Amino acid sequence: MDLATLAELLSATLRISTPLLFAAMGGLISERAGTFAVGIEGMMLAGAFGGALAALLTGSSAAGLVASLFAGMALALVVALATTRFRADQMVTGLAVNILALGLTSFLLRGLFGGRTPVIRLPTLPAWPVPLLGDIPLLGPVLFRQPPLVYLGFLLVVPVALYLAKTKSGLMLRAVGENPEAAFAVGTDPQRVRTLAILAGGAFAGLGGAVLSLQEVGTFTDGMTNGRGFIALAAIIVGRWNPFGAMAGCLLFGAVAALESRIQGWGLPVSSYVVQMVPYLVALGLLAGIGRSSKMPGAIGAPFLRH
Repeated sequence: MDLATLAELLSATLRISTPLLFAAMGGLISERAGTFAVGIEGMMLAGAFGGALAALLTGSSAAGLVASLFAGMALALVVALATTRFRADQMVTGLAVNILALGLTSFLLRGLFGGRTPVIRLPTLPAWPVPLLGDIPLLGPVLFRQPPLVYLGFLLVVPVALYLAKTKSGLMLRAVGENPEAAFAVGTDPQRVRTLAILAGGAFAGLGGAVLSLQEVGTFTDGMTNGRGFIALAAIIVGRWNPFGAMAGCLLFGAVAALESRIQGWGLPVSSYVVQMVPYLVALGLLAGIGRSSKMPGAIGAPFLRH
């Protein structure tokens, strides 16, 4: 493999990892507060649709990004109300939200644009080369000639890690995820903390969806997230609910997906359907291996009841 091919493969790995990374950071915040982030797939899909629609109507990618953030939060609000206020089962609520997002975005797409296969076409976000650094052999094209959301996604990991480890509110969020009764005893409202964590998770997931519609493909299609939310959840588990570990998991899945795309171009005598299964098989393998020894937050999935 020559340097140009290697650089292309590594660059593709970063781009493919970016929507996973946004979703993983959002899911991690939600789960560290004690709420399963099963609905992250639907929030990504809502963000992809909201971002594409806003960008089309306004002609502004910035407006699309803002809309994707709020679209993800809107769906997250449904999860927050159901799980914190009405104490609905978190897994069932997450799955219901995923189905809701899939049906609602398809309905709105056809209702707004008509036809059996409506198409939204948008200009994609261009690469932002970093002066001088972009000219470094191999590393330049991989790290410093990427679209803006790639930079934002990977830079986001550091403040998320610092927030959870070093700030008072971040430590309290983790305390709610481990023992909400103890957090309540010292004056914290666990329901409020979980609600805000779910909303933040929805915002990040919505931006992850925007990466797909505004940066990668420049359109919106039915179910375009295609299971990426679940891959992000797998990255969280493999990364042991640590931001940097989750980032490593996203990079691993991104590398597998990038290699999958490359394999399809090699013309090997293997069905394309089998090749497309590879990222999910890797996820299952890692969950069966590394995931078994991961220790999830102590109170995740358990509703908080005031006595």
